[in-house]
Amino acid sequence: MEDIALCGVSACLVVIVGEKKRKRKRWWCRKLFGEGPRFGVELLNKLRMNDAMGFRNFTRLTPIDFEELLLMVGGQITKEDTKFRETIPASLRLAITLRFLASGDSYTSLMYTFRISKQAISRIVPEVCEAIISALKQYVKTPSSEAEWRTVVHGFETGWNFPHCLGSIDGKHVQMVAPDRSGSLYYNYKGTFSIVLLGVADANYNFLYADVGCQGRISDGGVFKYTSLYNNLENKSAHVPKCEALPGRTEPVPYILVGDDAFAMSTYLLKPYPGCALDIPKRVFNYRLSRARRIIENVFGIMSSKFRVFLKPMALQPCKVECVVLSCVYLHNYLRKNSVSRQNYTPPGTLDSYDADGNVIEGSWRRDINERDRLLDLMAIPRRASANVHNIRDEFCSYFVSQQGAVSWQYDNIRHVVQ
Repeated sequence: MEDIALCGVSACLVVIVGEKKRKRKRWWCRKLFGEGPRFGVELLNKLRMNDAMGFRNFTRLTPIDFEELLLMVGGQITKEDTKFRETIPASLRLAITLRFLASGDSYTSLMYTFRISKQAISRIVPEVCEAIISALKQYVKTPSSEAEWRTVVHGFETGWNFPHCLGSIDGKHVQMVAPDRSGSLYYNYKGTFSIVLLGVADANYNFLYADVGCQGRISDGGVFKYTSLYNNLENKSAHVPKCEALPGRTEPVPYILVGDDAFAMSTYLLKPYPGCALDIPKRVFNYRLSRARRIIENVFGIMSSKFRVFLKPMALQPCKVECVVLSCVYLHNYLRKNSVSRQNYTPPGTLDSYDADGNVIEGSWRRDINERDRLLDLMAIPRRASANVHNIRDEFCSYFVSQQGAVSWQYDNIRHVVQ
């Protein structure tokens, strides 16, 4: 009996000691958050009703686009009120996420903007980004038939004077804060930590394909090889048109992507001739290829200037960085394919253009962000290609200086070729 009594006393002592060690909360709710979500809702309403331009600058969407997007994602991000507190409305959740994407501000900074705790914001942003990706899936679609690919090809041939082009491809390093215990897994050649965004764009500055998540340390030749698009092209299951001769020519050539020196040249991907001491036909080819390849460069530039979360290292886990990047890709296409919002998202003068003589007129996005703020390019590594691949490039080169393929202004502008 004495032993039992002693055990009971010990148990009581343990409970008492445990209660003493328990840290008391300083407050149930900080005074800053006393208004709850009402402050953020009122802020949105004031901007929507009295300052449409301010609302667009705040969220990167017009009020109409915001309401349309809210209808698409609202069902996935709406929460129910509890007995303890009212929930944060779906409209405010969407606005917080869009402001994060538009500014790249920290969660602490957003906490003071919206009067909502950073712990809540840290849950809201990934959830809403996932909802955006799910709701806007139809806006980023890789062609799945020969007819769809031919539509893309027609856009490059008529708009950029480059036939047989399936798209413009490029990759960028998206910087982030080094993840805990990741070692050199995400360490890239520029000395920063990143994941890679690989994109293919059509002639209208829309993403046809995007792959996010390859670690920054992966060799640049391997980035493309880790994608599903590469596997489909290698296995000939991408449903691209079969080899055909260029207009006015007899030698069949395949349909190709255009890229830079970061990629290995193949039968479905062409890049410029290397070196500076090139003859005129090769310089013309490089110039014509560069005109088509600038599409994807503009896409990345526009996205970085509008969604400035890309201009700062993201202090998020890699899986959440992937989610943020993909949501921006889908939002870009959503705003580009909507005829009304396109005017607000990319007004005249935003994109690179060419005058009647073929001279480049740089878009305003290049002035909106500094050179040091742009997404990092993939590292260019010289690679040898097979003789057959070189023959394909030579056929395009010959076509561009032939009577059928030449354009009047190309010889006056070959000095602008981007190597």
